Amino acid sequence: MRTLAHGLRSSLIFAIAIPLTAACAVLVILHSLLRPPGGLLDRIPGFWGRTWCRLAGVELTVEGLEHIDPKQAYVVISNHQSAFDIFSHFAALPVPIRFLAKQELFRIPAFGAAMRRIGIVEVDRGAGRATHQAVNRGAAHNMKLGRSLMIYPEGTRSRDGAMLPFKKGAFAIARNLGVPIVPTAITGSRQVWSPGSKIIRPGHITVTIMDPIPTDNMTLRDLGDLTKHAYSLIANVADAGAVREPATAVPDWREPLGGC
Repeated sequence: MRTLAHGLRSSLIFAIAIPLTAACAVLVILHSLLRPPGGLLDRIPGFWGRTWCRLAGVELTVEGLEHIDPKQAYVVISNHQSAFDIFSHFAALPVPIRFLAKQELFRIPAFGAAMRRIGIVEVDRGAGRATHQAVNRGAAHNMKLGRSLMIYPEGTRSRDGAMLPFKKGAFAIARNLGVPIVPTAITGSRQVWSPGSKIIRPGHITVTIMDPIPTDNMTLRDLGDLTKHAYSLIANVADAGAVREPATAVPDWREPLGGC
């Protein structure tokens, strides 16, 4: 019976959230045609993420907000447990963020156009070196507009919950652009929406924001050590969060983070 109840509730969530996503996409397209970047265009993703959390019955706690300067652009990294990580990070972070997204998503009518308009960086995994150049251009463009780039260095969601090795791409981008890396750890999202499942369950998700790591004066040789250091920081928090009891504090996502 519980599984049936979760299934019915998940169907209701999708019945509301998918039209909401389409409406946000149309709003993004219209706004981008009429107004310059920024303002409402940077608030829509946060609103979208927070609404998914509310619909799903997710209690979202954000720790370490004091480590983020809202006026600074960053490369933000995190472990990747679930598709719900995207909604959680949009809702949790007090700076406008943009993600990397695979090319296939840009083929979805309206949604793909909205992603391009809002500055989501398109990744063609089969394009080799050209992909790296396109990602670097997209990252630099977003940074000029004061946006941060959100990257999951594992490259994909972990199927069993164990963190996968980090790729160096995010760290190379931060080093090339001279912006700090902000490690974040997410826990609880796998229990809300596990990879491969169509069921979304209520739960508690915690996003922990850590001290930024400066990349000034770093060389290519430093990237390996930086990658290992960031992995260790995130793994320590993620492993601890996997075994601790859910927090009972009022979730930070209920506070305004520049939503529309």
